[in-house]
Amino acid sequence: MRFIEKFTSMHLDILKEIGNIGAGNAATSLSKLLNKKIDMKVPDVRIISFDEMMELAGGADNVVASVYLRIEGEAPGGMFFVLPLTQASRFIQEMIGDKEFSFEHSPQDELALSAFQELGNILAGSYLSALSDFTDMSLYPSVPALNIDMFGAIISFGLIEYSQISDYAILIDTALNEGNDTSENESVKGHFFLLPDPDSFQIIFESLGVEQP
Repeated sequence: MRFIEKFTSMHLDILKEIGNIGAGNAATSLSKLLNKKIDMKVPDVRIISFDEMMELAGGADNVVASVYLRIEGEAPGGMFFVLPLTQASRFIQEMIGDKEFSFEHSPQDELALSAFQELGNILAGSYLSALSDFTDMSLYPSVPALNIDMFGAIISFGLIEYSQISDYAILIDTALNEGNDTSENESVKGHFFLLPDPDSFQIIFESLGVEQP
């Protein structure tokens, strides 16, 4: 029996709690950066297949804004933070104070690109730090790489670069709200895809109490 078949709702609850801790830390950092209250929640954590990951991102040909970083340490892998262009544009408008900015227009403003890269860096760093603390593993991120491209091209870059293709990914849904507005329509919704290298899945699962088959 594979590890994925022994993964239970309890283990998903643990991953969700790790996600919420990371989201809380990221919200604190973003609130200081933007000088306004930012609230972040993790509504869902799932183990998904490669095909499901493509579907959630709108398909391989869907153009998205993404920050990718390589995870090094005891459980190496890749991490992608993905936002639809409209959602990414809205949040960057707040970060740079330009209500007219849109990722759908080119060429892109360097300040906006830097702001989005910093957003991804804060979010990914917060999640990775929470995972590292909870599992007591040494994990650290590479410098994040920003991409505005078709999701299929983005994900292929991250996987092919290290020739590490796993059948599954850990999905961490993320919802960001500004101020006290917690309405569904006003949330900036993104996806974190954590893709441990094949051997790293076993390491992470064992750290969460999934026994070796």
